[in-house]
Order: sequence, then structure tokens, then C-alpha cells
Amino acid sequence: MTQSAPLPASVLEALARYDTPTICNAMEIVAPERRLIGYTTKPLVCPFPDLPPMVGYARTVTIRSVVKSGLPADEQSRRRIAYYEYMGTGSGPRITVIQDIDGPDVGYGAFWGEVQSNVHKALGCLGVITDGSIRDIAQWAPDFQALAGSIGPSHAHVHLASFGEPVSIAGMSVRSGDLIHADRHGAIVIPPETAAKLPAAAELLARREDVILDIARSKDFTIEKLKAAMAKSAEIH
Repeated sequence: MTQSAPLPASVLEALARYDTPTICNAMEIVAPERRLIGYTTKPLVCPFPDLPPMVGYARTVTIRSVVKSGLPADEQSRRRIAYYEYMGTGSGPRITVIQDIDGPDVGYGAFWGEVQSNVHKALGCLGVITDGSIRDIAQWAPDFQALAGSIGPSHAHVHLASFGEPVSIAGMSVRSGDLIHADRHGAIVIPPETAAKLPAAAELLARREDVILDIARSKDFTIEKLKAAMAKSAEIH
């Protein structure tokens, strides 16, 4: 459950000004070796697509729902309290990252709904990223983001399996304390040494793209003008 020293709030605020695809693009400049790793590669459902990007530190969890917990009721209660203490401590803001380990039955039961979204918001979390299911969309905590593998009606036998351990969500490997950027498109892990460099890289890419977009959106568009714009774009550094 180790975590690097928290980054200045100004860095997180700067990152939150960009959508997640833009951060992925910027990462290709700042850390090209991560072009094929560190982000979700399978689709997730986002019931609240108009919410802004969230940037926070991961709190990792695994769950199961197709079998009952083997722990006595009092031990389950103590485990849940320990889990909430884990969720409510450490550098913030925080994002809950939950892997459903039910294999072919992933998403069978929902851990997340009206109660958990409101509790986790109160604990200082910005949202949840899970390959499992969620429910109670209409009663969900306001402004609390969700990326999920599916939406379903029941919680079945859902229970915590572990927390604080590495997880894998939709192709993205996450450790407790990792910095996450996420929006309706998916999520990406941001290595702390790259975080402060990403806004400048994003602005560079925007300047390059604007030259091409201006031509593409022009009523006077021609292939020759596109070629010239592409050449001009490549010269922007």
C-alpha cells in the first residue's frame, strides 16, 4: 500500500483541464515507452458522461459476488470498517479502483449503488473505476463519476475479497496510490515523474492539431492545403 509523495494540487488541477484521450496523447510524447501500457483497453460503461475528468490517487479493491463470503458476520463487519478506513485515508483526492475476480461471472453482482457511492463520496473519493457492475443510477451520489464493466440490478453475494493489492481493470494495471486520470473514455495511470510535464505536451499537441483542423473545417479545403497544413504542423515544437 505504498504511495509516492503527493503532487502539488496545482499539478492535479492542470491535468484535470484535459480529457483522458488528450492525456494519453501527451503521454506518448513524455513517456513513449508507455504507448502500449498503463491505460484501459476494453470499453467501460459511463452513466455520467458529462462529468469532468477526475484526477486522483487509486484505492484498490477486489470483490466477489457469485459465492458467499466464508468469514463470520463479525469478521466481515470488521473487514468492512478496515476497508472504509483505507478508503478514507492517504493522499487525496482518491479514486476507488475495483476488480471483480469472479472470472466468467464478472459483474454478476453490484458492489456499487446508492449507498456505496454516497459513502465513498463522503470519504473523499471522486468516483469509481471497476470491471464489475453498478446499479441505482438514478439514486447515485451527485457528481460522483463511474466507469463500470456493466450495469445490473442485484448485489447477489457481493463482498470484499481484498484491498490495497494490485488490480487489473479493463487492461489497466493499477497499484494502490497510483495517480489516475479518467473520464467517459476510460482511464490512464500517470507515473508521478511525468505528471508535471503532461500539460505542456498537451498544449504542444493542440497547437499542432489546430493547424490541421483549421484547414479540415474550412470551406476552402483542398488536398494541397491539407498537405501544407500537415507540413506546418510537423514544424511546431
